[in-house]
Amino acid sequence: MNKTELIEATASAAGTSKADTERVINSVISEIEAIVRKGEKVTIPGFGTFSLTERKARIGRNPQTGESIKIAASKAPKFTAGSSFKATVNSKGKAAKAAPAKATAKPVAKSVAAKPGKAPAKKVK
Repeated sequence: MNKTELIEATASAAGTSKADTERVINSVISEIEAIVRKGEKVTIPGFGTFSLTERKARIGRNPQTGESIKIAASKAPKFTAGSSFKATVNSKGKAAKAAPAKATAKPVAKSVAAKPGKAPAKKVK
């Protein structure tokens, strides 16, 4: 889905004009960009968090020549999906509720049976 399709779908769902919906979407994107540019986070509960991450300067390699090159420090936007969004994406065709905070998994016992065609390992004293 591209931006035009998003505007059409949102306008249809909200019962507003495409022009009004486009202005709203553009203003939301502009505000998120401005806030993240300042180094602040934008959190939309259930959806995710937009933030700024800083990359340190480092030495890289040109894959064609193997020559070392300096890569300057930079900043990059980062998006971390919220638990409700992750649950929705991972659900099988139906809207899912937020995933539990922590899943408790029981340890899996290792099989002591030897693999076919191999002798069992012997303990060394």
